[in-house]
Amino acid sequence: MIVRDATPSDLDEILALVRALADYEREPDAVVFDREEFAEHCFGEDPVARILLAEDDATVAGFALYYRTFSTWLGRDGIWLEDLFVRPEFRRRGCAQALLDELRRRTRGRVEWAVLDWNESAQAFYRTIGAAPVEGWTIWRWT
Repeated sequence: MIVRDATPSDLDEILALVRALADYEREPDAVVFDREEFAEHCFGEDPVARILLAEDDATVAGFALYYRTFSTWLGRDGIWLEDLFVRPEFRRRGCAQALLDELRRRTRGRVEWAVLDWNESAQAFYRTIGAAPVEGWTIWRWT
């Protein structure tokens, strides 16, 4: 298993993974990104998001899209994991663990993410690495 930073030449593979994630999350019609704008935000002059790819035998097995955060209480940077997805045929081979381990290495602060309530298998996996839901907090969104 190799985990590496994505490059602009990986864009089509990344977009395919985003679509596969949306299908898995039962929201295929919610994917409405503009390809060039997506690329600019991830690989442009001032990127707001970064992407890690997990490869198994030179095949892209999964990805983690993340961005930096900051905790005023800790006084240090952290990472928000926006998306983590491993293709079904590569699950249970250590891809998600390898991606999360690399994110953990990239910050001394928190690594945080949201999990769908119905995704019990993901919740069970996250518990095995020592992660837990944040009690008393609800995610809010303003669109």
